[in-house]
Order: sequence, then structure tokens, then C-alpha cells
Amino acid sequence: MTDNLMNSTSCDKEQSISKKTDKSLYFLGAHFSIAGGLHRALYKAKEYDCNALQIFTKNSLTWKERILSEDEIYLFEQAKLKTGISKIASHMSYLVNPAAADKKKHAMSYKALKNELVRSSMLDIPFSVLHPGSHMGKGEEEGILRIADSINKVFDETGDIRTRLLLETTAGQGFTLGSSFEQLSSIMEKVDYKNEIGICLDTCHIFSAGYDIRTEKSYLKTIDNFDAIIGLEHLYLIHLNDSRKELGSKVDRHEHIGLGAIGIKGFEYFMNDQRLKLIPKIIETPKGKKGMNWDKVNLQRLRSLVH
Repeated sequence: MTDNLMNSTSCDKEQSISKKTDKSLYFLGAHFSIAGGLHRALYKAKEYDCNALQIFTKNSLTWKERILSEDEIYLFEQAKLKTGISKIASHMSYLVNPAAADKKKHAMSYKALKNELVRSSMLDIPFSVLHPGSHMGKGEEEGILRIADSINKVFDETGDIRTRLLLETTAGQGFTLGSSFEQLSSIMEKVDYKNEIGICLDTCHIFSAGYDIRTEKSYLKTIDNFDAIIGLEHLYLIHLNDSRKELGSKVDRHEHIGLGAIGIKGFEYFMNDQRLKLIPKIIETPKGKKGMNWDKVNLQRLRSLVH
């Protein structure tokens, strides 16, 4: 990390990347499997010395819903107490598309969105991540309105939701919405429940969407741009993933930390930026097959970057 960071225009706004980060104050984790029970993911996270994690609360590739039992809720709560992990995010099924124009698909997506927020609230999970969806050729404006309307309806109908809904930045492939900070801001502006929503920033996605984070200058420009358009106060979770594809490719392909087109420096900036210090950071890098423990490798690489 070079000294010109401290002389940047961001420094004037007290938005510089620090040379010294208290390692006890950052939250780092991975997406862990719930095989064998939801609570198992927490114990696995503890084995990896993580103080944050992300899970699916159901099978992410099917519409079939999961009804939580009292025993599951109790075991999950006990696991949180025993591990001391409270920075937890659930991730919506990849099938959910609240921007869908097709009535059946939209209705199924709305139901899944609602059920995930209810389920996450029952588990006292603070965040739930949603890919905003695809307008499927019907137009950006129409898609954004459908997303916002769906979110408003969910919170209208469920007054006891304790989980904050996070819109995730996307790579911009096809008709996908959420690849620009402006699109995300537009969705948020149309949601009535401002205190119930936020943003999850994915490094692979924003890079593939055209936001450069490989150098000090480009990193600061991107984060300052996010702050100006959305506001860093609305950023609650960060997915740290390298990218297999080049800048602006619009293709969502995750790579191991430092081995992709972003490179190791970009992650050094994220790990040491004091503005982002308390925001949980989760890896969604490839798990790999038998042999190399890639979660362990990627987490260690990130920890080694903290100054």
C-alpha cells in the first residue's frame, strides 16, 4: 500500500484506506453448507476461524419451501450462542425473480421472497441477500418497478420481519438488473421501507459490470462513486470474489482470491479500507473438489492482507 492513498481526495473526506486495521474488528467468513442441519454451518464457520457466514436456508435450486421446526430454530440459536457468531446472511434461491413480467413466475418469486424473509427472521438472521432479477426484455424501468412493488408488498403483509433485505450488485448479463449503482439506487428510492433494505456488494459482479477496483485510484473512484449514488451507510455486506472474466465482461464467473482478473491488490484495498471495516465480508469462491481446501486458502489470503 503506497502513501499516495493518504494524499488522495478521499482522504479530505476522511475516506482513506488505513495502513493499520485492528484485526479483531473485521468480520470475515464464507458461504457454508447446511448439510446435516442449518446449525452445522455455524460450527463449520467456527472451525475455519470465521466470525461471519452466509447460508441458504433451503435448497437454492428448487421452488420447494422449507418449513422450520422448533427444534431447528432452537439448534440454530444454540449454535449462535456457542460459536459467538452473529454476523449471518441468508441468500435467496437463484430462481427468485421479482422483476419477472410473467404472472406465474412473478407470483412464485414473490412467495419465495416472502417465505425467505419470514424464515430468516425466525432464525434471527440479520441479512438476506437477493439478486434483483431480470426484466426478460420488458424494459429496465418496468422491471425496477416490479422489484420495488414486490418488496413493498412483502413488508406490507409481514409486519414482524426482523431481517434486512439486501439487494446484491450484479454482473449485468442479459436483462439482469442491479449491475449499475444507479439501477440499485432507483429500486431503493421506490421502496417505502427504507429501514428494511440495503445493499450487498459483490466484487466479481461490479468488476464484470465495468467498475474497476484493481488500482488505488480506480478502487477509490469506484467506492466514492458508490457512496455518492447509493451511500456507504446502505452497504451492509460484501461478497469478496475474484473474477474469471475481464473488466466489463458482463459475465458472472467467480475465481479464487488473487487468481483472477481482479488480482490480489483489489482485495487488499477492501480488507484495509476503514470505511468498510465493520461490514461483514463473505467469500463465495469455488469450493473445488477433493484435495485442496480452497475456503481455507482464500480466507487465509484475505487475512494476510490486513495491515
